Amino acid sequence: MNIAWTTTASRDEAEKLARLAVEEGLAACVQIEGPITSFYRWEGSVEKAGEFRLTFKVLRKNVLALKPLVHRNHPYETPQWTVADLADVGEPYRKWAESSSRELNMD
Repeated sequence: MNIAWTTTASRDEAEKLARLAVEEGLAACVQIEGPITSFYRWEGSVEKAGEFRLTFKVLRKNVLALKPLVHRNHPYETPQWTVADLADVGEPYRKWAESSSRELNMD
């Protein structure tokens, strides 16, 4: 199982991405946190922005399909997309995530 993250400028944008990922069966769950404050360099200047962080709970087999869905529907020119492989996931939670996700055939 994996956890993936991105951020958006508004709660509405975050909710749109979260709902889409879950409706498509690519993420078992998406949590939205925020607002958070981000500092970053963009086009040579240091920027400060309020953002909302999305945490996707996603099966390994669905990460490759979730990434383009997020990028196609993301409002940012260069959205954050980071994925971490989880070393330990409780068996009941993993089974729930599997039952809540679409079965993809990536062959």
